[in-house]
Order: sequence, then structure tokens, then C-alpha cells
Amino acid sequence: MRRALIAGGSLGGLLAANMLHRAGWDVLVLERANATLSGRGAGIVTHAELFDCLEVAGLTIDDKIGVPVPGRVTLGRDGTPVQESALPQILTAWGRLYHLLKAALPASLYRFGAGLRAFEQDEAGVCVTLADASQLHGDILIGADGIRSTIRQQLLPQVRPSYAGYVAWRGLTDEALLSEATHRAIFERFAFCLPPGEQMLGYPVAGTGDNLAPGRRRFNFVWYRPADEQTQLPDLLTDEQGRRHDDGIPPHLIRADVQTAMLRAADDVLAPQFAEIVHKAHRPFFQPIYDLDSPQLAFGRVALLGDAAFVARPHCGMGVTKAAADARALMQALAQMPDNPVQALKTYDSRRQPIGHFLVGHARSLGAYMQAQILTPEERQMAERYRSVEAVMRETAVSPVIH
Repeated sequence: MRRALIAGGSLGGLLAANMLHRAGWDVLVLERANATLSGRGAGIVTHAELFDCLEVAGLTIDDKIGVPVPGRVTLGRDGTPVQESALPQILTAWGRLYHLLKAALPASLYRFGAGLRAFEQDEAGVCVTLADASQLHGDILIGADGIRSTIRQQLLPQVRPSYAGYVAWRGLTDEALLSEATHRAIFERFAFCLPPGEQMLGYPVAGTGDNLAPGRRRFNFVWYRPADEQTQLPDLLTDEQGRRHDDGIPPHLIRADVQTAMLRAADDVLAPQFAEIVHKAHRPFFQPIYDLDSPQLAFGRVALLGDAAFVARPHCGMGVTKAAADARALMQALAQMPDNPVQALKTYDSRRQPIGHFLVGHARSLGAYMQAQILTPEERQMAERYRSVEAVMRETAVSPVIH
């Protein structure tokens, strides 16, 4: 039986593992973390392509997959609606998809505490060396190990994540904690608020334990705020002990004064409904926004997938959908050329590299306004021309037409 080693046990790795397993491959997922990842991540916007890929991975798509919303609304600073539009969507949570994909894969095919240190390949196959110095052999190696991919760093050391100039504060607020007025104004919709130089959005997702019952759900928010790379960002990434976490600071290490400043800013610039949601969220955290554009995805018997290959800023809401489509394209190419995995991976590269490149560029255009806030007044003025309530509501988290 052909064997695929998959570095990375998050959604991209699980999608690839489930698809290949169902196609007859022997798969083994190598996850560096020592325990389940189900508590990580927040909300996910779904698209028709994502549902198609989830079915290929063996999941049943039903009304338990997420929370439906009928449309969108943008609130002004005073909390009144500026614009509304009908756009039905289903919003789900990272943990929900992780749980479903993990349960669909036999437990023996997923190994925790198996960080990859290095790999070698030849005409016969691939050999990976793990952090504990043990070795594993396979026919192919799939790098689904995220934005800081060990596999990509070995293959493309010159390709690194590029900071976009702003961060995203994220959080989840229990539905039961919200006032009636706030719940009525935005909870059942995809909602936006556009303070000068910033952007806030939010939508309902399942509650604790994937609970979809009214009153038990949560509201997921993402608040984009500019942060200069030389001064503001390093300060945000420094904990109480003076240690700097360049790859992202864990939520529990964010300094109290940083949290306090964020809450004060919520009161100063956000619609009151969003300010309430931020104040009532459980341990909000932030992530620096990066993008990443790999010029190549296939290297002999090794291929990059998901965030290891491309990272598009989250404005287009396509990260998980792109990873799912990557996994499907990889599985299809291997099915078409079962006796020639090297050529199959080249075919996968030719199909997905242009799409990933397009999505990175599209997301950059959607985020240009926030990025421009740290640039010159002229550049900010130019970016303002491409920012409007109509454009944000029309294009954010909507599947783009890929050229």
C-alpha cells in the first residue's frame, strides 16, 4: 500500500489525510503538539467549495455544521445601521471542523508529539526524522505544517511570511451574556463596523461543546487594527517578563496593560454593540496578520499544502476552503497517476499554485486600507478611495471569481 506522511495535524493535514485514506492510501499524520488542538482557532466562513471538499473527506453536511445567517449589516459609530444586505451564509467554528475531521480518521493514523525535524528523499521514497530522532518512511511527504512550516523552510528558505502592517484581535462572546439590544441588532447576522483606519466584523458560531441551540451559541469577532512593525508590534508581542514572542504571543501572556488599552479603544471607536461584545469576550487575543506566497508547491515526492504553501490575509475568508481544495486537488492528481507520484505532485502544483497566488493578491487588496494607516498621508488617501461600506460588505468573506 502506498504511504503518505503528513506533517501537520490541523485542518489542512486532516483534510488531506481523510481524502487519501478514503482513496486507499496508508496515511500517518504527524502533529508536533502533545495534545488535541480542538481548543484552538475561532470562527470560519464556509463556502460551497468547502462543503464539497468536506464530503470528499467523508463528512456529512447537515444543519449541525454551523450557524446560518440571512444577511449582513454595517453599524455606524452610534450603533445605527448604515447599510444592510441579504447574503445567506453558514458560519462555523474551527473546533467544530477539527472535531469532525479528527473523528472521521482512525485514531491510529494520527500521532501527537511527532514534530518533524528534517527529511530526505530519493527515487524510492521519503525519509523523515522526527524531533526525538526516530525515522519514518513513506512514498510521499505532505507539508501541512502551517505558516511556519519546517518543510517549506527546508525547501524554500528564502520564502518567509510578510507582515501586513496590522493585527487582528479575536474573541468569542457567549450569546447568553449579551444584552437584548445588542443581540437584536447584530447577533443573527454577519455584522461590520468601520472605524477610521480599522475594521471590525463578527458573526455567530456554535457554543461550547459545538452547541447550536439558541442562547448557547457564541459571537465570534475579528477586529483589525494597524500596528507599526518597528515599534508597536514588538511591544504587543512582549509579555510581562520582557520576553518577545515573534511567532505569536499566547493569549494568557498578553500583558494586562495591552488588554486594558484594547478595551479602552473599543469604547472609543466601535459601535456600542461591538464594544459590549469585546468587553464580554473570554480572554480576547491578537494575531499579527501575514501573507505568504510560495513560488513552487511540489519538490519531487514532497508537496506543500494549506498555510504551508500560501497564507492569504483573512479578509476573503478562504483559508480553510483553500486548504480543502488543495487537499482535493492533491488526492485527484495522485488518483490519476497512481504509479507516478512525482508527476502527480507536479500536476497538483500546476493546478493550485496559480489559485493560491491569486487569493494572496486578492486578500492584499481587501486589506490595503488597514495597511495604509502606517504609511504616508498620500498612500492613506489613495487606499481610502478603494474602501467603502458597499465594497467591504460585498467582498469580505465572499468567494472571489478566480482568474
